[in-house]
Amino acid sequence: MARHLFRCPLRWSDMDAFGHVNNAVFLRYLEEARIDFMFRLSSKDGPSFSGGSVVARHEIDYLRPLVHRHEPVTIESWVTKMGAASLTISYEVKDAEQVYARASTVVVPFDLRAQRPRRITAEERAVLERYQDDGAEGPDGGADGARALVA
Repeated sequence: MARHLFRCPLRWSDMDAFGHVNNAVFLRYLEEARIDFMFRLSSKDGPSFSGGSVVARHEIDYLRPLVHRHEPVTIESWVTKMGAASLTISYEVKDAEQVYARASTVVVPFDLRAQRPRRITAEERAVLERYQDDGAEGPDGGADGARALVA
C-alpha cells in the first residue's frame, strides 16, 4: 500500500497565542494534503474527483503541540475505507521524530451540476485502491496516541 506524502509549510499566522499551531489550522493542513492527493496525484494516473466532492466528517486526535519552525511537516495520506459513494482518508501529521496529529476525513463524491452525491467511479476506485489500507487504525492511534495525550 502506498501513502501519499505532502510537505506542508508552517506559516506565522498559523500560531495561536501560546505559540502552537492552532487546532483549527490542522483542518487547513489536512485540506491541502487531501486536495493534493485527490486532485493532482490521482489526475496524473487517471480520473479524479475534480468533478466535485464534499466533506461529510472530520476527526482529529492532537497528540502533541506543533510549534512554529522553518521546516515543513509531512502529512501522510491513505484510504482506510471505501464504500459505493464515500471514502475515508486517514492522515498522520509528522516529522522525522514524532507524530503531532492523526486524523480522518469522510469524503463523498458530488455531482456539482445535479447538486447531489454520486457513486465512486470504477476509474476512481482503481486509483484509490493503490492507497488503501483497511488494517490501518483510525485517528485514535491506539495505545501510542493515548499515551501521548496523557504524558
